[in-house]
Amino acid sequence: MKINENYANLEQSYLFSTIAKKVNEYTAQNPDKKVIKLGIGDVTLPLCKAVTEALHKAVDEMGVQATFRGYGPEQGYDFLRKAVQEYYTKRNVELELDEIFISDGAKSDLGNILDLFSKDNTVLVPDPVYPVYVDTNVMAGRKVVYVDANGENEFLPLPDKNVQADIIYICSPNNPTGAAYNKEQLQTWVDYAKSMNAIILFDAAYECFVSDENLPRSIFEIEGAKDCAIEFCSLSKTAGFTGTRCGYTVVPKALGVLNKMWVRRQTTKFNGVPYIVQRGAEAVFSEEGQKEIIENINYYKENAKVISDTLKSCGIWHVGGKHSPYIWLKCPNDMDSWTFFDYLLENAQVVGTPGAGFGKNGDGYFRLTSFGSKENTAEAMKRFKKLFG
Repeated sequence: MKINENYANLEQSYLFSTIAKKVNEYTAQNPDKKVIKLGIGDVTLPLCKAVTEALHKAVDEMGVQATFRGYGPEQGYDFLRKAVQEYYTKRNVELELDEIFISDGAKSDLGNILDLFSKDNTVLVPDPVYPVYVDTNVMAGRKVVYVDANGENEFLPLPDKNVQADIIYICSPNNPTGAAYNKEQLQTWVDYAKSMNAIILFDAAYECFVSDENLPRSIFEIEGAKDCAIEFCSLSKTAGFTGTRCGYTVVPKALGVLNKMWVRRQTTKFNGVPYIVQRGAEAVFSEEGQKEIIENINYYKENAKVISDTLKSCGIWHVGGKHSPYIWLKCPNDMDSWTFFDYLLENAQVVGTPGAGFGKNGDGYFRLTSFGSKENTAEAMKRFKKLFG
């Protein structure tokens, strides 16, 4: 027996595990102080009424022999795939039904899609970056190169034609920075990928937060993208499915053998998302479901505005928040990310995410999320202003 020695090249601890450990130690020593968590990007509002009603109905169906369902199609039930298809059609993106694959979330598919590619491929990711993009490739032993995202380019880097890449990760609106590409910028990435004969893995998990109709919410709004891109999306942030688990991946037929390979991979390694969950997900795309989840998204957007307005009043540079649940700020007084994390926890009992956990370019920056309650967000910003206002 031989182990996968590539695991030795990973960071010793997952970023959010380290944060949880630090917070637990602090609360154990200070049980009388209320800690407000604006760190991990988990939603706090419950599932909307349309979804829960659909879930209840599906549960009842599973208790009757005539409507009971066992193994479902690995690619997802057609009723949900059609709902996703229509969702894209409303944004003038035409997809074939067998280009849409239902999954238990974008995070899973972003890692699992790598089964289709040789470990000899060079992977290009922005720095700072969502750790899963890097870690899953390190586990496989692939070479990872970086494109610098920084304050000068407002954390929206463009490709360097002198850098060779085979697999390219793009997340827009971005995690952790909250920055969102416009169509011209994404066109530059698509053109670069085609010139390199590369594939773009486009993470659209936060597309629902885009407020500007002129900003793309899908890579497939860009000319030529179907020839070089796979898109991943999740209902976790769209509709609060972080604990329910459902998402979808689009693999265009224009990519040739990759569509059939993904079918083969899924039918071999995946038994599909539960029928009950898929019925709940279908309700997300209904007229009533869309109305209700937009109310929830607006709730988080209001929190983001409170955070952004507070940072502006304190003279703290930041991006994000407008088209994303994430606010990416420059640590005050030139503190490094972890020093600022400790300072904020000890002096304001507010928890965020150190930018250094997302890459070397993240050091000196900090991520806050708008997923807290309105009351907790307001209280956290009151404490923030007391420290830096």
